[in-house]
Amino acid sequence: MSHQTGITTSPVLQNFFLKAKEGSQRVIKVVIENEQLVLSSTAEPVESWEEDYDNAILPLLKSNQACYILYRLDTTNVSGYEWIFILYVPDDAPVREKMLYSSTKTTLKLQFGGAHIKEDIFGTAPDNVCYRYFLECSKSQTIRPHSKEELDKAEADGDISLNSESQTVQGVSFPFSDGALNSLMEFRNGQINYLQLSIHMQQECIQLELGKTINITDLPQLTPSTNARYHVLLFKHTHEGDYMESVVFIYTMPGYSCPIKERMLYSSCKSSVAEVIEQRLGTKIVKKIEVDDPSDLTEEFIYEELHPKVMIVKPKFAKPKGPGGRGPRRITKGKC
Repeated sequence: MSHQTGITTSPVLQNFFLKAKEGSQRVIKVVIENEQLVLSSTAEPVESWEEDYDNAILPLLKSNQACYILYRLDTTNVSGYEWIFILYVPDDAPVREKMLYSSTKTTLKLQFGGAHIKEDIFGTAPDNVCYRYFLECSKSQTIRPHSKEELDKAEADGDISLNSESQTVQGVSFPFSDGALNSLMEFRNGQINYLQLSIHMQQECIQLELGKTINITDLPQLTPSTNARYHVLLFKHTHEGDYMESVVFIYTMPGYSCPIKERMLYSSCKSSVAEVIEQRLGTKIVKKIEVDDPSDLTEEFIYEELHPKVMIVKPKFAKPKGPGGRGPRRITKGKC
């Protein structure tokens, strides 16, 4: 899961977002200072968004400083103007800064308003976020970083620890294959209740491994014990007398039996995969679960993840106090 940092937007930035989304600004640069997201610089529109793009964005990028860039397009949707969201993390930025900006990305997008963001870009150099690169990615219908090359370099440099979820590369996004998209529609229409998805390393896409109706008891046997997978399950059950159907997203990673590159790539893609699933299904994923042992995926386990037991701590029985004292002891004189 994505680890949040506790960093929030400053009041000044929040107020600025409200005005900027009306169209007065072309570009907004945001940085993290003193544990807050703060406004760094802005620029108003001059020409069309295509003509403004490089002139507005590239001068804001520093060689060793991470930042966020929000760039306004000239198109609109029901929420207003559409924007491009850029996470810029140069290779020579400090490791802690890379982790901090990656982990805080979701917070900033939520504060700005995800409905306004049309495209999402991750870059480590100006060439990754320039207008020419944007067009190339748009033609392939995906905006993404250098994918495997980025991860290969991160692994070679030793900048990423695989033992900590908070240190994985964030923001990697691959397109879904036609088979995967078609099966999501079948899932949405109630024709099947289970999907298993994988990453095709060579084609750099999310592909379908399995799509059908299953019994929950079959899930451990369907889950590979040596490769990572994403699963989408419609979990039908009864809770406190109410019948419920919950969409569950499961990420299975069988420990260190997987190659390092595969572990990194699956961990980095899981958030974007879950987002696409929610968009295509038109519904919220009720629960996201991560396991490393397929045998854990029992009906009881999934039920308890959805409805964790509430531990009620009962107060200890207090022993009643004894009767009050009888006053000071009397002194009596003995007989002579």
